[in-house]
Amino acid sequence: MPEQRAVQPLEGVRNSVVDCVGNTPLVSLQRLFPTDDAEVIAKLELMNPGGSMKDRPARYIIEQGMKDGTIPPDAHLVESSSGNLGVAIAMVARVYGLRFTCVVDPKTTQTNVNILRKLGAHVEIVQEPDDQGGYLKTRIRRVKELIHTIPNSVWINQYANDLNWQAHYYGTAKEMVEQLDRPVDYFFAAVSTSGSILGCARRLRERFPHIRVIAVDAVGSVIFGGKPGKRELPGIGSSRVPELLNPAEIDDVIYVHDREAVQGCRDLLNQEGIFAGGSSGSVVAAIQKTLPKLPKPCRILTLFPDRGDRYLDMVYDDDWVAGLDPVPEELEALKVGS
Repeated sequence: MPEQRAVQPLEGVRNSVVDCVGNTPLVSLQRLFPTDDAEVIAKLELMNPGGSMKDRPARYIIEQGMKDGTIPPDAHLVESSSGNLGVAIAMVARVYGLRFTCVVDPKTTQTNVNILRKLGAHVEIVQEPDDQGGYLKTRIRRVKELIHTIPNSVWINQYANDLNWQAHYYGTAKEMVEQLDRPVDYFFAAVSTSGSILGCARRLRERFPHIRVIAVDAVGSVIFGGKPGKRELPGIGSSRVPELLNPAEIDDVIYVHDREAVQGCRDLLNQEGIFAGGSSGSVVAAIQKTLPKLPKPCRILTLFPDRGDRYLDMVYDDDWVAGLDPVPEELEALKVGS
């Protein structure tokens, strides 16, 4: 019988799906923005193996926690998520043999809930809206209850964990800086926990000191002091201000309505063949509204956080879209060409 040898990873062969996180491409959106005096470039974070940029903080937080002992081998991870981070944590937890409970809400897409369960996560769905009309405060309250009842539980806490923004500083933005051959003038990014926009902005400003950072928030979100209101799209906006947020690092905020985000998604799909989620559509809509007013020439960089297949029953469903509230008049006045 031949002697068995330890299998060594081949050059270019990854040890697990977790090692496939990152190294996503940049693409120029020349068809959607066909102007000679402006270039719009997007980093396709939707090409991460778990389907979103949340793969990065999930991997970084868990691996760092395992290294420093804050996440022991028998840990039971607990987190609140609108979907993407939950899927990412479930993927990483599966590889490292960790248990995971994810607290979601009724606006989490059924596809994401199904994926979470297939990956072995226990899913808790809160039903009670919070005092801002969303579910985030309710989800966090349930997380705090769970960590006092589940043995060996560890709360990831993406809203206050500095490893969240560091994952993008050392990952997403590091890659963008290495991929870009010329300076960029503006960085547009959707906000929720604010980890991605802050981590990227801090790294990008080191390389491009004059870059302006534009946050794209949802109408009805309170992150930057906006009036709380009804929001239907998960993954963008918030009913509470995240602990990570530092408003001084944001140069401007553009508010996007759910309907505008839907149209942005469909424009992106029709013009570029990029099948993306609601926060990507929000960024597209924000750039469409803002670009005519920007000094030219200019170069814009953005992120497309997640894939569109998880939004087939929402953004890409005409009946669901028909049920959305109309765009407020003050936002209609900001549309291109008005």
